[in-house]
Amino acid sequence: MISYLKLLDRQVKVAMTYKLLSQEERYLIYILMSAGNSQQQIAEFLGRHKSTISREFICNKGGRGYRPRQACLLT
Repeated sequence: MISYLKLLDRQVKVAMTYKLLSQEERYLIYILMSAGNSQQQIAEFLGRHKSTISREFICNKGGRGYRPRQACLLT
């Protein structure tokens, strides 16, 4: 993904690098959450930023809670 920032009337191209969560990571999130771990603890365990875990919960939470299988199917 490429983002453009306007800096002193000049556009500067900034490469944004990130890695999508894998299916294994999503199932680990589900297991760790079910075991009562906080989002911060899950993020530290996976080596991800806490905002990544927070976004994952927000985007992939249904009426029955976090659904890792559905999250994988939607990506």
